[in-house]
Amino acid sequence: MNRALFVSLDGPKGAGKTTLLEAVTKVLRADNKKVIRLCEKKSDPYRGETMALVNKLVRNPTRELELRVCERLADSRTWISQHVLAKQPPDSIILIDRWYPSDAAFRQIVPFAEILQLNIDRNVRVPDLHVGVVTAPDISWARAAARGRGLGSTVIHKLEEHVSCTKAFERAIADHGWVLCRNEGTLEDATMQVICEIYKVLLGHHEHC
Repeated sequence: MNRALFVSLDGPKGAGKTTLLEAVTKVLRADNKKVIRLCEKKSDPYRGETMALVNKLVRNPTRELELRVCERLADSRTWISQHVLAKQPPDSIILIDRWYPSDAAFRQIVPFAEILQLNIDRNVRVPDLHVGVVTAPDISWARAAARGRGLGSTVIHKLEEHVSCTKAFERAIADHGWVLCRNEGTLEDATMQVICEIYKVLLGHHEHC
């Protein structure tokens, strides 16, 4: 490939995305690959203003406000695509923890297909490999609740909301042909599945696994 390989891991809270990214990074680096780990939160220059809107949305959920949040998130990803992704070395693998679908994107008013189109219309870079990481909702809910930072969500506060968020992710994975990674077994199994998918894209064929 003549540009960096862009890999995104998306999924509900507590599905183990960050732990999985760390494990995948370690394996790739051990194989002498140049890995760049990005965090959309830290790369987003507009995050403060967007989160102020998200907090407003939580207090008063309207379609108009949700759409504004989704537009702002898409604009920030356009900025990251142009100013961060485009500047990475062509022989590198960029790993990012979530891309289009934040919790805000999986609220119930604006359909995800519309949000995705919004991103495409704004020239947000499409990942070369998009992995959807999910677990049974009760597993990820318990994992998120057990973390030091807790659930850490502005948007989702109840198990029922988390269940519907998980279902929305599973639908998006199926609808958009992302790779489904069920992260309920060992970390090693999930890591090797993602590594395998990365090499399929890198090598441009399907025999690696």
